[in-house]
Amino acid sequence: MNAPLSASENLAAATEKLAAVLNEMGGVAVAVSGGVDSLTLATFAHRRLGKSAIMYHAVSAAVPPQATERTRTLAAQEGWDLRVVDAGEFGSEDYVRNPANRCYFCKTHLYATVTRHSKVQVVSGTNIDDLGDYRPGLTAAKEHAVRHPFVEAGLSKQDVRALARELGLPEIAELPSSPCLSSRVETGIAIDPNILRAIDRVERYLRQVLPELGLAIENVRCRYRIRGIVIELDGEIIAALDNGQRSRFTDEARAAFAMTDKPVLFENYRLGSAFLHPINLVRG
Repeated sequence: MNAPLSASENLAAATEKLAAVLNEMGGVAVAVSGGVDSLTLATFAHRRLGKSAIMYHAVSAAVPPQATERTRTLAAQEGWDLRVVDAGEFGSEDYVRNPANRCYFCKTHLYATVTRHSKVQVVSGTNIDDLGDYRPGLTAAKEHAVRHPFVEAGLSKQDVRALARELGLPEIAELPSSPCLSSRVETGIAIDPNILRAIDRVERYLRQVLPELGLAIENVRCRYRIRGIVIELDGEIIAALDNGQRSRFTDEARAAFAMTDKPVLFENYRLGSAFLHPINLVRG
């Protein structure tokens, strides 16, 4: 009986399959959001396919500026052919009204834009762990014949992080998951660029200040909900905040949103808590 493969052997096998998948495509247009998955795929594809891999990064009010900066920096380091585009999702009433399937309309605009600019196979950084979530964007991907090399090669999120480290991208490997800023707005509340900028301002402030207070951070979210502005942190961090710190964060949040009378609530981080599914499923 053969011994089970080690984690490194499993990764090596998956990486070899990933290379075969990309080689079969010949040329790819990689949709790069600026997160760990898409940046890792873009780096691997470029090193494997060279000029036959073109990267497309869409900018809008929903994309954190740090994600764009991260993408541009890595593109310069790696020598990518990077195309920065506006996918135009804010021109869609369906997207702006923020229904439960908002991601479908966002990805529809994204993939349509990339397809207009490129004649090669469009690919995304979706991994096998994503398939268990409610992700309307996958429907848009299917409609635009987008392929998911990590899924085809059987890579999980953990595998993608391990691959990033293998590629010499340790900082990328450790990036926390961070969906677009629109995911912080409660389902049914219209997507407003000013609100998104305020959300980003609060999250950047917290990521800067919490370590200065000696508090290790992992999950930071600012949610905009009907009942107020919600600051979500890991439970132990919330428990460690004193009244003065809570007051300081409350003042910053109200200033960011220019809403002095809006309640600011502190709650334990919960995945996808601003998302209200029609049948009460909470995903993403």
